[in-house]
Amino acid sequence: MNTMTEVASVPARTHAEKLEQAYAAVSDTYRGKIDDIYAASAKMRKTTRVYEGDWIANFLGVPTNAGLQAGTRPTFAVFQYQDVMNVLKDADTFTNGFILEGLGKVWDGIMILGMDGPVHRQLRALLQPAFMPENVNRWRPKIERVLREDFVKPMLGRKQADLMEMGLYFPVRVMYALVGFPEDKPEEYAQYAAWALSLVAANQIDKDKAEEGRRIAAEAVKKLYDVLIPQVKKRRAEGGTGDDLISRLINAEYEGRKLDDHEVATFARSLLPAAGETTTRTFGAAMTLLLTVPGLLERVRNDRTLVPKLIDETVRYEPSSTFKVRETAVDTEIGGVKIPKGSFVQCIVASANRDDSVFENADTFDIDRRQKPSFGFGFGPHMCIGQFVAKLEINCAINALLDLCPNLRLDPSKPAPKIEGAHLRGPKHVHVIWD
Repeated sequence: MNTMTEVASVPARTHAEKLEQAYAAVSDTYRGKIDDIYAASAKMRKTTRVYEGDWIANFLGVPTNAGLQAGTRPTFAVFQYQDVMNVLKDADTFTNGFILEGLGKVWDGIMILGMDGPVHRQLRALLQPAFMPENVNRWRPKIERVLREDFVKPMLGRKQADLMEMGLYFPVRVMYALVGFPEDKPEEYAQYAAWALSLVAANQIDKDKAEEGRRIAAEAVKKLYDVLIPQVKKRRAEGGTGDDLISRLINAEYEGRKLDDHEVATFARSLLPAAGETTTRTFGAAMTLLLTVPGLLERVRNDRTLVPKLIDETVRYEPSSTFKVRETAVDTEIGGVKIPKGSFVQCIVASANRDDSVFENADTFDIDRRQKPSFGFGFGPHMCIGQFVAKLEINCAINALLDLCPNLRLDPSKPAPKIEGAHLRGPKHVHVIWD
């Protein structure tokens, strides 16, 4: 049976089991057929500035957000840092609207990732203030409380854990608290997260599975909307006086433009797949590197100002999202290769983030390196709008573990964690013990 269908259709499963199955389905979909994406992309970076063809399908063996359009248009891939940066920052030449022709057809509302031009710029300007660091940091006490009281403290007596179990659930729990849901229904959060993950798993290379994926995505989109819209109406009736995300969106205004209830609900819904997926995988990668790079754990434990550097270097060194795709709005050219209008350009983030012409000792994990822009959260006009929320959650999670778990370390009786996947990378397990 198709794993996505199983997740969506077996009512006897608990919501938590559905979430775990949905996460596994996404991981399986994007595991791919290549063992070392960094070695493969480094070879391309050095020998082939622009690859003519579908490198992601041909070499990685995973789907992209081009959906069924993949393989139907001229496709190119770029690997060098500057080429990736140039594509991602030029939203006039390299656009995102093709996303709305696939999954966007079932979205029925704001899907900012698939917008372009003035409409995107205006909407981004309206939404962005709610997600800037000074505003996001006001949520720190709530995030810290959720992580410590609901996740770390309850497991302390066991003196052992798989941190990926915590990592799967806390982004869901935190995001729904920030959105404005009641905080006493954890089973419901798991169900909502399973629906959100089914949207990510809907992209498939297999055309037979793709049709089923779209059906499941459409069902999940509706269910998420149905649970969000009452919360939006409730906050609107209360005057939008809270500091939850829904209230912030109700009050957002740019050049006299405000969001109606439908727009607030659909935008909040669009955040949920990435809010869990990216945060879970980045947390897992950060903890893996913290616990396996010699000497790093002790340094960070003794100096918590290093936690943000740990997170930033993780996003460079092990981005959960290994590529971005854009469509050309006009005929263009990269490195002497002519690229016709309507082509797909695949930006291989995993390659650009380790371009040794930009990052010294690029294949070394080094939190002391001078920070330069990397592309794990995107770049340019479509940079992830929720990145500061994700980083704050991970920061609070790492600090909670180091504060409350004395002598936290890898469990020597279990396999060491391994970051894997051609796309949506992360570890399956991070087994730890403490005193």
